[in-house]
Amino acid sequence: MANRLINEKSPYLRQHAYNPVNWYPWGDEAFEKAKKEDKPIFLSIGYSTCHWCHVMEKESFEDEEIARILNKHFVSIKVDREERPDIDSVYMNVCMMMTGRGGWPLTIFMTPDKKPFYAGTYFPKEGSYTRIGLKELLLNIAKLWKEDREKLLTRAETVLKHLKEHTERSKKGSIPVHIDRMLYERLKDRFDPYYGGFGRRPKFPVPHNLLFLLRYHHKTGKKAPLEMAVHTLEKMRLGGIYDHIGYGFHRYSTDERWFLPHFEKMLYDQCMLMMAYTEVYQITGEELFKRTVEETAEYLIRDLLDKAGGFYSAEDADSEGEEGRFYVWSYSELKEILKKDFELFRQVFKITEEGNYREEHTGRPTGRNILYMDRKPEEKAVELNIPPDKLKEKIKIWRKKLFEERKKRVHPFKDTKILTDWNGLAVAGFAKASVINRKYLETAEKTAEFLLSAVKKPDETLFHMYKDGEAEVNGFLDDYAFLVWGLIELYQHSFKEKYLIEAVNLTHSMIELFKSSEGGFYQTEKSAEELPVRPMEGYDGAVPSGSSVAVYNLFRLYRLTGNTVFRDTALEAVERFSEKISTLPEGYSMMILALDFFETGGRDFVIAGKKTEKVEKKILSVYDPYRSVVIKKDEKLSEIVPYVSNIPVGEKTELYICENFSCSLPVSDIDRIDEMFIKS
Repeated sequence: MANRLINEKSPYLRQHAYNPVNWYPWGDEAFEKAKKEDKPIFLSIGYSTCHWCHVMEKESFEDEEIARILNKHFVSIKVDREERPDIDSVYMNVCMMMTGRGGWPLTIFMTPDKKPFYAGTYFPKEGSYTRIGLKELLLNIAKLWKEDREKLLTRAETVLKHLKEHTERSKKGSIPVHIDRMLYERLKDRFDPYYGGFGRRPKFPVPHNLLFLLRYHHKTGKKAPLEMAVHTLEKMRLGGIYDHIGYGFHRYSTDERWFLPHFEKMLYDQCMLMMAYTEVYQITGEELFKRTVEETAEYLIRDLLDKAGGFYSAEDADSEGEEGRFYVWSYSELKEILKKDFELFRQVFKITEEGNYREEHTGRPTGRNILYMDRKPEEKAVELNIPPDKLKEKIKIWRKKLFEERKKRVHPFKDTKILTDWNGLAVAGFAKASVINRKYLETAEKTAEFLLSAVKKPDETLFHMYKDGEAEVNGFLDDYAFLVWGLIELYQHSFKEKYLIEAVNLTHSMIELFKSSEGGFYQTEKSAEELPVRPMEGYDGAVPSGSSVAVYNLFRLYRLTGNTVFRDTALEAVERFSEKISTLPEGYSMMILALDFFETGGRDFVIAGKKTEKVEKKILSVYDPYRSVVIKKDEKLSEIVPYVSNIPVGEKTELYICENFSCSLPVSDIDRIDEMFIKS
């Protein structure tokens, strides 16, 4: 029989609906039951494409013995971290505090009033010399709850006290003047000169670090930051973390050389990387980077785009009960498919008979191969004494053959929930990529229009999730911040005023709902369900924090509109995190990028006229991350950008350069306009 999760929208929760564990979704029913029956809560948090979540389910949650223990002694709650990032944030901080590490599946034991007293991540069913098993842990905690509960309750109060201190602690101060240089030096110290990326293994793409480096290069003229970003993006694109057959990036690499990934594909990674590859292409003109943007866009539109206009969340790592099965190839099947081309293919994609894909933990060969390249196609062509164009054409033919063959396999599970925050990143990614192909602007607009109609409420607030024709779960900070980011990029690439208006309105809602009286933004709105603490986070992980992106948006909207409320709110948020930024700049690269945008300044362009397409094209052809542009075609723009109210709109296109919201005399000579943008 199905448990209560069968009635949930989340695909992850529904995956557990037929476990013998009597799962409850997070809600009053579960907590009331725990109080009434005087039982502790067993809280398990994960997401649908999490490999180790699947392992723990198979080993323990599908196991009758574990289910009997859980059902007898605990009230068990399942949470999808993507559906409820607020709950995940609170209890992940608990796990980090108690164990020094975190990850998913996240396992929490807590009182019926949500106070945690034990935390961990993955537990095998049976223990070993080095770690406790879930069965033993459950029995130990059940015994303590009955015989020495005071010890657990005391521990819960201590944990809660430290959690509140961690959340509320903020020593305001001044950020070092050269915080951008500090961040650059930290990244340089951690940079891997051989394989790119930062640190050792595992390696995550962390695109916002690369966006910072590109800006630091642009501002300082230093070559090294650009070289670091270029080397990293090149190695990732050639490595096994990239799907050379169906395109798109896997979530992260388990090794230092971007070869062996965990195979899940996340929407947010694709969108953030599209931005990074677009910007590095604008700077370098490197064909490989342009192609990567085009291929990633193709993957997203082909495999993750819902017909309504929103993008699905992710694709699983596993198929047929095995991680990566969909993506790897045996020597013999490649030989059979590619026939006379196989020998050349083997050399290009580093195929071996015993398989280059080794089991992550044992190191044993699996007999299967991950496709990767050790150098760019044109360099490989020289090594193999083949004309570069011929090799590139061969790669296209091989890819098409293998793609058609792979379509016959059992596909990984697709999580079809549509999240507002990640779709905001999709709007931003496709809008930026429109400098490579203007058709991407249509995709960005379609997704933005979908979000504004499907998840935006009449009162200018947002829902977090859309599934099966319904929007639900009130929006979190990330939903507002990421969607506004997308709308700003959409305005800066389409110059349609309605997107700037929407960005301004949603930002006012964000300030009203999430701003702390002491500066900064909470992750949950002020009327949200009460958790042990109200989470506030500025740290940038695999994705930038909502706080960092909110600050970036506020500074950009200040430049675009002249509204000082946006500037002051952003500065208060930066001050709230000042101690942490100064201590650990590499953990706040997006917020430093935002502060750098504000402090560096840059020129603001106002273009007035009824036919501005030529100038728009020129603007978009030049990489300048510090520039902001408004285009005035009628008087409607003056309502949100008051400082342009005195600029007339005539038949002739005119350009004004503005500083501190005061504009120069206009220039209408198109050649001079070209020159100004090139110099900018």
